[in-house]
Amino acid sequence: MQCNTTRPCPPDNQPLIWVVIGDKLGDNAQASRIAEALSLPYHIKRLRPLASFETGKPRFAASLDHFDPRRSDRLEPPWPDLVITIGRRHSMAALWIKQQSATTRVVLIGRPRRWLDRFDLIITLPQYSLPDMPNIQRLSLPLMRADSLAAKAAAEHWEARLNALPRPLIAVLIGGATRPFHFDSRTTRDLLQHCTTLQKRLGGSLFFSTSRRTSATVLETLKQRLPTGASLFEWRAGSHDNPYLTLLQLADYFVVSGDSVSMMIEVADVGKPLAIFPLPASSYSRLWQAVTRRLHAPPDGALGNRLFRALGRFLYRTGIVGFSRDLTRIHDALIRGGFAVRCGEDFNTPPKTGLPDERQQVRDRILALLER
Repeated sequence: MQCNTTRPCPPDNQPLIWVVIGDKLGDNAQASRIAEALSLPYHIKRLRPLASFETGKPRFAASLDHFDPRRSDRLEPPWPDLVITIGRRHSMAALWIKQQSATTRVVLIGRPRRWLDRFDLIITLPQYSLPDMPNIQRLSLPLMRADSLAAKAAAEHWEARLNALPRPLIAVLIGGATRPFHFDSRTTRDLLQHCTTLQKRLGGSLFFSTSRRTSATVLETLKQRLPTGASLFEWRAGSHDNPYLTLLQLADYFVVSGDSVSMMIEVADVGKPLAIFPLPASSYSRLWQAVTRRLHAPPDGALGNRLFRALGRFLYRTGIVGFSRDLTRIHDALIRGGFAVRCGEDFNTPPKTGLPDERQQVRDRILALLER
């Protein structure tokens, strides 16, 4: 129950809860979903970074210095009993809030860059290699889900245009480069070739839709090599004319680039056939990921394991090396569950049971924190 001017929070016998988020829709959806599961009033605190940190990463510290105070909500007393947040930049703000109030509990979704023990609860996801600790709760899949109400509202604008296209409608959802993956012109050409082959086999229409992280290079390659008869939607900042939510409802098949966890999860949530297009990783990125896995490997008693783990703990405390992230674990989880296939394989029918809902376990852990 989000509090606002038309729905004020009751002041008596209720914990004060802040949900500290930014502009990443997938992150915001997960944090809000957890807050709603508590069935308690909460306030959204939206923080926006300074221009220099919109893409650049600030040095990890309990600080607000990387946020733009003119574009961000104010953080001031009374301090909250609970902060729910997600992401590197906002976890830094949550630790700053905790410095102001010794009674504030902080729940972080994902992985902290440093200081595992300073967070009261870390709700970690399959792609992160965090150790087993009392304050860590593991989920089988991320918590974002498709917003059916928003999809119905968006359908009015796009429904007629999409329904006019020959069936089946094959939606191709495109993200962008993210470590360790790269997404360049060559990768885009490979994606286009795959989609052309798919359309020849299935018939119908191709509808390509870009997103916030899609680079100018990828977009230009799409425009130059777009298959005959295919449609292309170009994402633009500040525009509300976006077919994405309507595609979730109306498209028959989906191809999603493997960098975008939120798009893969939301397609799986609506029960549509999904193919994951894997992005290539550089040899250096693969090597670095293997090294970080070794540094934070589970204990096995071997001398080499103990030495690597000791080095990993030192590098983590100093902030030099964090815990690794492997998005292919999300791919594997979706494929094992029958919710997706790899590109080039025949589409399957997703299970009717839907994605697992682990909010009750999360709710119980957070309510225990508040009672304590």
